[in-house]
Amino acid sequence: MRTERVEFYSDGVLLRGLLRLPDAPTSEPLPAIVQGPGWLGLAEQQSYVPWHEGLTAAGYAVLVFDYRGFGRSEGERGWVRPDWQLEDWLSAVTYLETRPEVHPRRIGALGIGGTGGGNAILAAAVDPRIRAVAAQSVVADGADWLHRMRREYEWVAYLQRLAADRRRWVREGTGERVDPREGLMVETPERRAVGHKRDVDDLIPREFWLRSADYLLRYRPLDHVHQIAPRALLITAVEDDVVTPEDHALQLYERAGPPKKLIRQTETTHYRAYTDNFAPLLAEIVAWYDQYLPYTPIESRTTARTDEQVVWLPRPNAIASAREA
Repeated sequence: MRTERVEFYSDGVLLRGLLRLPDAPTSEPLPAIVQGPGWLGLAEQQSYVPWHEGLTAAGYAVLVFDYRGFGRSEGERGWVRPDWQLEDWLSAVTYLETRPEVHPRRIGALGIGGTGGGNAILAAAVDPRIRAVAAQSVVADGADWLHRMRREYEWVAYLQRLAADRRRWVREGTGERVDPREGLMVETPERRAVGHKRDVDDLIPREFWLRSADYLLRYRPLDHVHQIAPRALLITAVEDDVVTPEDHALQLYERAGPPKKLIRQTETTHYRAYTDNFAPLLAEIVAWYDQYLPYTPIESRTTARTDEQVVWLPRPNAIASAREA
């Protein structure tokens, strides 16, 4: 895998990222995958590398970038603004169109974890240039996600705190800063134990604006997922996931139009799933892009049937469709 550091602009803000290409140059433009990091993630996160190696080995280019205000990108620090992040995704797609190595009609989206998966869905919903999506362990409803991290009395107190902060912004033009892992999300015991993203945690600011939670409360990929069809959507979920609830993925799958596919993983946890099931998940994702990212100037589409699949992992002997109608 070859890696090139790249720069491009989004709303006038300079973003930086990594363009990863297959080892051997090709004479034909490559299909390409764009990925924005997941929750509080960065482009240089080492846990992404195996996925990028697998995709480039399969003949894909991969662009992963830091959102504005994160990592090596410029922009104001201390915000989680999904609206800004969506614009950054769309700018990343446009940047790929400028690269001679990339086929501009063969661009897909990859979302890994939480808002990373949700952002991939939102980007595809508003931008038809994204022709296929794979979203792993996705957040569908930001308000529900934040609520589930807290006991009910904590949630009520949190909403009151947000209301007070909102009024402070109106009066003073500033507000409260919080630890993003406790004042926005709340870390699970598994996250603390496995140290996922520890390689980039020190590069994330220790304080974020509490008002970021207001933007997360409005975050609803669930309301837009139907706009992706007839382009293809693959969703993965983990049974009893306490980080990104499994029912978020199930709701997205039910609201999405065909072609769509749902992979449900058992006997693992949110963070372990990325390594426990890496090989079969990578194979599923590559096969999905192989099926839905080809391009021909003559396109035909059959609408007389619904292409719908559900897959369970782990499954003995083979990974197969449990339902096809």
